[in-house]
Amino acid sequence: MKDYINKIITGDSLEVMKQLPDQCVDLVITSPPYNLKNSTGNGMKSNTKTGKWAGAALQNGYSHHNDCMPHNEYVKWQNDCLKEMFRLIKDDGAIFYNHKRRVQNGLLQDRDDILKGLPVRQIIIWKRAGGINFNPGYFLPTHEVIYLIPKPKFKLVPKANAYGDVWEFTQEMKNPHPAPFPFALVDRIISSTYSEIVLDPFMGSGTTAIAALSNERKYIGIELSQEYAKMAEDRISSYVKQTELKFASL
Repeated sequence: MKDYINKIITGDSLEVMKQLPDQCVDLVITSPPYNLKNSTGNGMKSNTKTGKWAGAALQNGYSHHNDCMPHNEYVKWQNDCLKEMFRLIKDDGAIFYNHKRRVQNGLLQDRDDILKGLPVRQIIIWKRAGGINFNPGYFLPTHEVIYLIPKPKFKLVPKANAYGDVWEFTQEMKNPHPAPFPFALVDRIISSTYSEIVLDPFMGSGTTAIAALSNERKYIGIELSQEYAKMAEDRISSYVKQTELKFASL
């Protein structure tokens, strides 16, 4: 396990997780690709030329992932990933799985198929301050869902249960990753738990790792894209240097 601690492993998340031993992490926080380009709507066309979302990275998709899998394949992939995450968490651990409900061909995709066989305890609504809307036939989507999937002994630290189940956090607008997590959201999750080792199998730009370090926890990151892994490593290195300078000046 020491080869994985406080490192980002570049590779396929499912295959890397299969190499890890049972019950080796305390907490999983992740937001996978949403398969947005497999859309029946006008969804992800590159048609935002003006305004604050002009040139938004999400319009161009992900590095190393086309985000356009056949729905059944996508569901199986994500369900397989979640089952591996569940195997990896300890008896008092939990998964916080960020995803997005949407309607396709007139039917609600509420992610029950992805979550099949997993003990969802609660859903948390992440209310964003804004969002991207490429389609004039829809109201602007401003929320996502975080599914809490715990092992039986999982508990929050004292007073954390007072937060409620609707969280409002602004999206990160200056992060070059197509779909970055807000630091404040991940920080709330980690600081609400007793976790020591935090896994993010879709690490992206490294926010989960930085939030873990800021709470004096350890992290394991997995990222398919070498470009994003380098981005994350650079952000983590910058955070560590800033922290060292801060303490050196005290």
